[in-house]
Amino acid sequence: MKSYRTGFLYALAGNIVLALVAAGLWWHGRAQRPSPAAAPQEAESPAPEATPFETTLAPVQISPQRLQSIGVTMGEVTRKVVEDEIDTTGNVSVDETRLAYVQTRYAGYIERVFADATYLYVRKGQPLFTIYSPDVAATEREYLVARQNSRQVAGSTVPGVVAGAASLLDAATQRLKQYGVPQSEIARLESTGKASQELEVDSPVSGFITERNALPTVAVQPEMRLYTIADLSTVWVQAEIFQNDLARIKVGDPATLTADTYPGRAFHGRVDFLYPQVDTDTRTARVRIVFPNPDLQLKPGMFVNVFLRVPMGQQLVVPYSAVLQTGTRQIAFADRGDGYLEPREVETGARVGDGLIVLKGLAAGERIVTSANFLIDSESQLQAALSAFAPPPPGAGAAAANAPQANLELTTRPDPPRKGQNLFEVKITDSSGAPISGAMVHISFFMPAMPDMGMAAMRTDVDLSEKGSGTYEGPGQLGSGGTWQVTIRARKDGQTIARKQLSVSAAGGM
Repeated sequence: MKSYRTGFLYALAGNIVLALVAAGLWWHGRAQRPSPAAAPQEAESPAPEATPFETTLAPVQISPQRLQSIGVTMGEVTRKVVEDEIDTTGNVSVDETRLAYVQTRYAGYIERVFADATYLYVRKGQPLFTIYSPDVAATEREYLVARQNSRQVAGSTVPGVVAGAASLLDAATQRLKQYGVPQSEIARLESTGKASQELEVDSPVSGFITERNALPTVAVQPEMRLYTIADLSTVWVQAEIFQNDLARIKVGDPATLTADTYPGRAFHGRVDFLYPQVDTDTRTARVRIVFPNPDLQLKPGMFVNVFLRVPMGQQLVVPYSAVLQTGTRQIAFADRGDGYLEPREVETGARVGDGLIVLKGLAAGERIVTSANFLIDSESQLQAALSAFAPPPPGAGAAAANAPQANLELTTRPDPPRKGQNLFEVKITDSSGAPISGAMVHISFFMPAMPDMGMAAMRTDVDLSEKGSGTYEGPGQLGSGGTWQVTIRARKDGQTIARKQLSVSAAGGM
């Protein structure tokens, strides 16, 4: 079964190439003939036009049994909402909008430190350290004095005394607030009436301490950064995107993240920012993606896989296997019913999963060939090449009708033929079995190219000499073993009286 299938493919490919060669010869001859003055315009063909490097295609009709035997399957052109996916990699980083720096607005000396190591997790309002500040202590004492004076003159009838005391108390209160003294500390002052020698500084956010400069007895100035705290409840992922894909991405597009650390789990986020610069070495640009991280499983610096989903709206989609890439064209075969297959030149867009977006050439609902396209393409090329031959000159049809119906029979010595020198013999008889003499017999052997094996196409032409009794012989050299496509043509009195095509397997290696 395997050898039969291989022989069938070789035979089919050889017939195609032979037909193409004949078509080329006809075209060359036609170019040298003057065209008629009033030549009728050819009917428009549904088949795509061929470029100088592409052959023409023609519609073909194949029986259902043959379609099934060569493995042809059908699919449908559908219109649906599709999205593309861009796969890349990235690194987890801290969300810069969730960084907090702990500093004081006054000078002082740290007394006790509670958060005494980096990467400790602290909660909002949790004490970090205590500090003694002469400026804050003096302001607290001023506040207490102003508060006491305000109470003492509260019943005074002297104009301006009450207002002046209230003004001093308000000025002291505002100065404490400008120093960043929390309201709880001001409430403690009012309740106890005593200035504090140590002021407690609490964490402004919940997160991890990524930087710490607060040490006991350290002198503090307002410009010193004592702690950096990162809130990792959301994180950034810096992904690298090739510049060819940048136009397809926009802010808000969904993204998915996976990490080898957590097999089987996916994290979902959205594109937040596209950096306006492309790396000149890698031709990539950074895309910032925001991911929620409530369980704190994504750690800064982690290497991750990123999948960006690019919505593409309603599109015409066909199975990827339905489009045949021929080099300069893309061909699909539309099923018109009853085994009638029409070649269409199509224009395609991006690949989406197992499908391919079609921009031009097909319509929604059409049935198309999705497998064995190359066999249909070969048959289409063969039909186009055969239909391209020029019609016979006037009167040739009658002459051909009156010509004897000849039969051709090929034999070889040795049988089967082999690589190298062989003797070929053709016997020509008419419809009644009588031998035909006085003919000119030509045999053409052709083997198509095999690029995978590094072999070019081979051709051998043999002209036979008449030996009598309708027998014609001639020697020929076959350049390789394998399957050859053979065309035998017999001519008599300027007319072709017989033509036959067959396949011959020659012995010997390649």
